[in-house]
Amino acid sequence: MTPRTRPLQLLLVVAAAFAGSFLATLVLEAPSAAHATEGSASPYANLGIFARALSHIEAVHVEEPDQDQLIYGAIRGMVQTLDPHSAFMDPDEYRILTSDTQGRFGGIGVEIDVRDGWLTVHGVIEGGPADAAGLQPGDRFLRIENRMARDMPISDAIQVMRGEPGTRVRVQIRREGQDEAIALELTRAIVEVEAVEARILPDRIVHLRLKAFQSSTTDEVRQALDAAAERTASSGGVRGVLLDMRRNPGGLLNEAVRVSDEFLSSGVIVSTRGRGGQVLSEAHAHSAGTRPNWPIVVLVDNYTASAAEIVAGALQDHGRAIIVGSRTWGKGSVQNVIELPDGSALKLTIARYYTPSGRSIQAQGIAPDVEVEQLSEETSRELIQRALDRFSEASLEGHLDGEPERGGAGEELTPRTEVRRGPEDGEDEDGPAFADDFQARMAHEVLNALILQRAHP
Repeated sequence: MTPRTRPLQLLLVVAAAFAGSFLATLVLEAPSAAHATEGSASPYANLGIFARALSHIEAVHVEEPDQDQLIYGAIRGMVQTLDPHSAFMDPDEYRILTSDTQGRFGGIGVEIDVRDGWLTVHGVIEGGPADAAGLQPGDRFLRIENRMARDMPISDAIQVMRGEPGTRVRVQIRREGQDEAIALELTRAIVEVEAVEARILPDRIVHLRLKAFQSSTTDEVRQALDAAAERTASSGGVRGVLLDMRRNPGGLLNEAVRVSDEFLSSGVIVSTRGRGGQVLSEAHAHSAGTRPNWPIVVLVDNYTASAAEIVAGALQDHGRAIIVGSRTWGKGSVQNVIELPDGSALKLTIARYYTPSGRSIQAQGIAPDVEVEQLSEETSRELIQRALDRFSEASLEGHLDGEPERGGAGEELTPRTEVRRGPEDGEDEDGPAFADDFQARMAHEVLNALILQRAHP
């Protein structure tokens, strides 16, 4: 066998194997299968067309094709017809996927997805090159290293943007609200992803920010909660948890289940259903290790996706938390990675996620209980000031009219009382908690109201 004929011979062997499998099925289920195939061709009949096309490419293309690239390209094109999240990964691309789940890789520090055929920034990793350059969720790639980004497979985009630390990658993006495209040159770096960031607010509320669901996420959540419980023990303990999953693109399913299990003592966390609605799996909560019944508010936005949506949906359906923010992304499909003998892999969508109550997340997302859109710092301050201006003594029904102004030089009127929220009400030393983050500030207020309701039912 010559090297040029190897792909064709290999394909014919594969076709024969498929045909043998198909015939075996006919033998096992002869009556129904015979009826089903009346007037229809074998599902593998088109392999002959594929083999002939491959033969022509091998024989007459002006350049001698790379055999591996032919086969990889054929598989890649086949998988791309399925859905936006199924993909074929060659050995190099599969190594990149593996490094993603470990939380350390060389690149520019963005999470990407596809919206309307455009590669779109889904999340920006804090401290990475993209963050430093000002990329934002929602930015759409026009070009990556002079390649048109429209309809570019995610796997190709990742491969182009990843590389050795210190090397550069040029991108061109389109940002909503701006007419001109933005050209950027980013220097690749080792991007360290901290899955969890935690702080204890002065009112003993734990602000737990989950940035991604990678292999260390649950352990980091446990450490943060244990430390918070220990630090607040002498002052009354943890009063509540603000679980912030905005811009969390998801990650590992088992980590989402484990994080949910921290706050649930029983019941279904998530189920997966495959073709025809068949239940493939159900994950259940366990009573062992469940955290105290702290009041919880989960903060989400349009870029909360996948594993993060599973946690939000589970806590919402069990009545364990109030969801605040905006409707989530709606990435509710399950991908299974199948390793192939040469180091490549198939990532195939095999099921959809469902919340405990049976809601599908796919293309629906999680609707918040309290919808709060994010506002700019300037708009937020303006609205708050308007509210304060509207609410005064003069706004009260039946208020006493003021007397004509009498003061003269040296005569002092009753001073206006200045009300300042103390640390026990959730104020940091340098100002109110989340002063520049409207969504988080509203979520904090909802959580405080929930705590008061629990204390005075």
